[in-house]
Amino acid sequence: MENYTKYKLKSSDELASVLNGKDNLFVIACNKCFKEFETVEEPDCDEFLKFAKEQGKTVTGSAKVDFLCNKMHTERKLQDLLPEGTENVVVISCGLGIQTVADLAGKPVVAASNTLNYRGHHGMALTKKSCDACAQCYLNITGGVCPIVDCSKSLVNGQCGGAKNGKCEVDPNKDCAWEKIYQRLAKQGRLEEFLNQPVQVRDFSKVNFKVINDYVKSIRENRLDGYYGGVHPSERKEFSEHIALKKFPDPKTVVISMSQHLGAPANPIVQVGDTVKVGQKIGEAAGFISAPVHSSVSGTVVAVEPRMHGTRGSEVMAVVIESDGKNTLHESVQPHGDLDKLTPDEIIEIIREAGIVGMGGAGFPTCVKLKPAKPVDTILLNGCECEPLLTADHRVLLEYADDIIFGLRAVLKTTGAQKGIIVIEDNKPDAIELMQEKVANIGDMEVFVARTKYPQGAEKTLIKRVMGRIVPSGGLPADVGVVVDNISTVKAISDAIQTGMPLIERVATVTGEKIKNPGNFIIKIGTSVRELIDYCGGFTDEDVLVKMGGPMMGFPLNTLDVPMMKGSNGIIAIDTDETKEQPCIKCGRCVDVCPMELSPLYFVKYAKDENWQGMKDMNVMDCVECRCCQYICSSKIPIIDSIKAGKNAVRGMK
Repeated sequence: MENYTKYKLKSSDELASVLNGKDNLFVIACNKCFKEFETVEEPDCDEFLKFAKEQGKTVTGSAKVDFLCNKMHTERKLQDLLPEGTENVVVISCGLGIQTVADLAGKPVVAASNTLNYRGHHGMALTKKSCDACAQCYLNITGGVCPIVDCSKSLVNGQCGGAKNGKCEVDPNKDCAWEKIYQRLAKQGRLEEFLNQPVQVRDFSKVNFKVINDYVKSIRENRLDGYYGGVHPSERKEFSEHIALKKFPDPKTVVISMSQHLGAPANPIVQVGDTVKVGQKIGEAAGFISAPVHSSVSGTVVAVEPRMHGTRGSEVMAVVIESDGKNTLHESVQPHGDLDKLTPDEIIEIIREAGIVGMGGAGFPTCVKLKPAKPVDTILLNGCECEPLLTADHRVLLEYADDIIFGLRAVLKTTGAQKGIIVIEDNKPDAIELMQEKVANIGDMEVFVARTKYPQGAEKTLIKRVMGRIVPSGGLPADVGVVVDNISTVKAISDAIQTGMPLIERVATVTGEKIKNPGNFIIKIGTSVRELIDYCGGFTDEDVLVKMGGPMMGFPLNTLDVPMMKGSNGIIAIDTDETKEQPCIKCGRCVDVCPMELSPLYFVKYAKDENWQGMKDMNVMDCVECRCCQYICSSKIPIIDSIKAGKNAVRGMK
C-alpha cells in the first residue's frame, strides 16, 4: 500500500530559518495518518528535538498525538499540557493539525513540517463501499479536496467560471473548491498532469447531489450536538413503522432458554413430563445478577436440554414445552393492587419475581438496576430506538402509552427519583405528540425530543445528550444520579403490577429489504425465528443475512432454528455484505465517530499483538460495542471482534 497523505520535517536550513529568534519551545507532533498502521509513534518529533538541541534552543516539553486535526480530542489533550515558560509551540503535522493547534494553543505556533500529498489509496477508494456522495472517488486526483462536498455546485469537470476573489458565486462565504484544487496541485507540480486527463462529465443519475450536499453541510454543523461522534446510517424504518401491532399466532412448541439476561443463567425447576401453565416459573434465578424464567404457554415439558442460543452462537440449557393451545393461566398470575399502596421494596420484589430484564438488548436484571447503590434524581426512559429498521418500541409508544406512564410512575416510586424523562428521537413525531399529551398535566414527567443520531440510545450517550452529565470511565449511570430504562421494560413492569403477568412475551419487529411482508408483532418468548420468517412470507431471494436485533448491534444467525428471547427486539433480513477486509490505513474515522471518545484502531493492532494491557490502558472496557467504528471503517475491518477479544482478556487479567 502506498501512503496517501502525510507530512515531513522541513529541511535543516528551513528549520533554522523559522526558529531564528524563537526559544522556549514546546513541541507537539502528530502521528501520521493515511498510512500503513505499523508503528505507533513517528520519528519526526525526536529528530526535531535533536535538531533543536544542536541549535541551542530550550525545549520546555513535547507530546506525540494521534489525529492532531481532531479538535475535540486535541483540545482535551492540550489542557494543562503547556509548561510554564513556554513561548512558542512547534507543530509537526500536516496543515490541518497546525491550524487546529493554532486555534487552541494561545501561543505563537511554528510550523516545522510540510504537508505532502501522494497519489494512492484513500479511505473511500479502498473497497467496493463508497461514501454515497457520488459513487465515484476523485480525492486521489484532486489533491485530497473533494469536489462533490467542497464545491457548492458539486462540479467534477473543472471551473464554472463563477469564482470571485477566490469565493464561490453560490456561497460567497465558501472558498472555491476548484481554486483550492488547482493551487494545491500546482504546488505539488501535478497541475499539468491533472489538466491533461480526459474530462469527466458528472453522472447525475448516481445520486441527487443537492440532497447529499445539504446533508453533509447539516452533519458538519450539528455533528457534535448532544454528544461526540455517532453516525447516521440509513434508517429504513419505513418498512414497518406504520404497521400496527399484531398478536403473533401461538406457537405449537416453545424453546425457552435459561439464559436470557446478563449474569448467571436460571436453573430449570421443571422436568420432562411436567404440565405447566402460562406465567408459571420454570427457571429459578441462580444469583444476585440473574432472573427467573417463566412459561409463555400452557402444555407439557418435552425436553430440558441444551438448545441453540440466538446471540451466543452456542447451545444453552433450555426448557422445551409443547403447547396444549389452551393458554391456561397459572394461579400465581394475580394483580398486585393499587400502586400507591405498594412500597418500593414490594415493587422491586414484583419486578424480580416477574423476571423483568432490560428489553433494549442488554438484558440486565431490572430489579438490580432499580436499587442503585447511590441516590438518583432522574429516570430516563429510552424511547429512541436509534437502531435502523427496528420499530418495535415506536409501536409500543403509540399503542401502550398509558402503560408506559404507569410503569414510569412505579420506577419513580421505587428509586425515589424526582423526575422521569421520556426520550424520543425526532423521527417519531406521532409518538412525540402522543406522549407529550399524556404527560402534559403530570408534574414529574416530561418528554425530551432528541435529534436523530446513532447510538443515541446507549446509556452514557443518552445521559450526556439529555442531562449534560458525563458518566466516568468504568462508572455507572447511578454515579451521576440517573437510571436508564427501555420503553418496553417499563411496559413489562406495568403488566407485572397491574395483571401479575411475568415477562413471557414482547413486541418485536420482523423487517428488512429481504422480508416479503414486514410487521410488528407481540411474540411469546420461545417462539422460533423460523416461524416468524415463514409467517411474514419468507425471503425475497436467497442472498440474505439474518440478524437478531438491528443491523448495527444485532447478532448474525447461522440458523433460523433459535428462539426469541426477552431482549429480542427484532429479526431483520438484509443484503449480505460482500466487502473484504483491507489493512488499516490509519484514516482516523473510527476516532471521529466513537461516542465513547476512544481510539478503536489501536484495539485492532493491540489484539493482533495480544497486548491486553495496552487495550486496558486505552479504556477498552468503556466501549459499548455500538459498531460505529466498524460501520465507518474504510478498510472494513471487523473491529468489534478485536474489542470483544480484548474485553474477555482484560476480564481474565489478574
